[in-house]
Amino acid sequence: MGDHSTISRRSLFLAAGAATMAAPLVLNRAAALAQTESDATDMRVRPLETRSLKLGSFRILTVRDGMRPSGAPNETFGTDQSADAVGALLKENFLPADSFVNSFTPALVDTGSEVVLFDTGMGEGGRDAGMGRLVEGLKYAGYTPDQISVVVITHMHGDHIGGLMEGGKPAFPNARYVTGRTEYDFWVNPARMGTPAEQGHQGVLAKVQPLAEKLTFIENEGEVVPGITGLDAFGHSPGHMIFRIESEGKAMMLTADTANHFVLSLQQPDWEVRFDMDKAQAAATRRKVFDMIATDRLAFIGYHMPFPAVGFVEKAGPGYRFVPVSYQFDL
Repeated sequence: MGDHSTISRRSLFLAAGAATMAAPLVLNRAAALAQTESDATDMRVRPLETRSLKLGSFRILTVRDGMRPSGAPNETFGTDQSADAVGALLKENFLPADSFVNSFTPALVDTGSEVVLFDTGMGEGGRDAGMGRLVEGLKYAGYTPDQISVVVITHMHGDHIGGLMEGGKPAFPNARYVTGRTEYDFWVNPARMGTPAEQGHQGVLAKVQPLAEKLTFIENEGEVVPGITGLDAFGHSPGHMIFRIESEGKAMMLTADTANHFVLSLQQPDWEVRFDMDKAQAAATRRKVFDMIATDRLAFIGYHMPFPAVGFVEKAGPGYRFVPVSYQFDL
C-alpha cells in the first residue's frame, strides 16, 4: 500500500464526475479551491493525513488524529523561563512567538503476523473539534478496527486513551492491550481523587479499566511482540514508556511524549513543561533518550512532532536539532 497524504473527500467527489460534467466541474473546482483557502485556518476541516514507511519487513503507519491551536507557548513549554526567552527561541526557528499548534499522531506497526497500534488519540470526545480521526485514517490506509491485534498504551493521558472506547464499546474489538503496570496502578488508585490527577483518574476508569480482562502489563525491556520492546521513560507521567521497534537489523524508537515540541523540548530539553508530572525526571529522561537516539542515529516517532511525526536528532548546543524524515524509508 502506498502513502496517502492530504487527499480530501471534496477532491475525490469532484473527480468522479469529470467525464460528463466538464463545464460545471471547472466552476466546482474554483469554488472548492476558494473554500479550501478559507478553511485553511480552521483545523476542524483539515484533510486526512497518513504516512506509510518501511522498516525491514515491518510496515509503519502514522495517522494524524487531529491538531489544535494551543495558546501561548510559554504557558506550556519553558514554564520556568520568561515569555521573552521562549519567544526568542521560537523566532530563531521561524515560528510565531505567541502561539503554537499541537498535533496528535498515533502509530501502527504491521509486523506481518501482528498489527500493533500505539495509542488511540482523542476518540469520539474530540470530533466536534476536528480530532478523533484515527479510525478514519486507519481505514483509509487499509486497516479496519477489527484487524488491530494489539493496542499499546504508552501512558494514560487523555489524548492517548480517548479512542479506546467507541459508543461505550471497545473501539478495537479483537485487540489485546499492553501497558506498563506502574502507569496503570497510579491512575486507577482512588488516592487520585481530590488531587490534580482526579480528571485523569476518571478518564482511566472510563476508558482503560473496562478493558482490564484483556490487559497485559510489561516492565522495563518487556516484549510486546517479537521486534517491539518496551522501555521505562518515566517523568512525563509516572509510568510513561517508550518502545524500540526492530526488523531485519533496522531499528527506530517510538518516544511517545518524551519530547512534546520539536524546538522547545529538543533544543532546550531541561526547560520545564507544564504537562510533565515530574519535571526534573522528565528532563533527565529526555536527555537520556535523545542522547541515545542521536548517538545511534536512529529515527524516532514522537506523538506531538510535526506530521508525519517521524525524524532524527543530532546533538546541537544545549540540546538537539530535529531533522524531519524525508525519503529514507521509501527506498
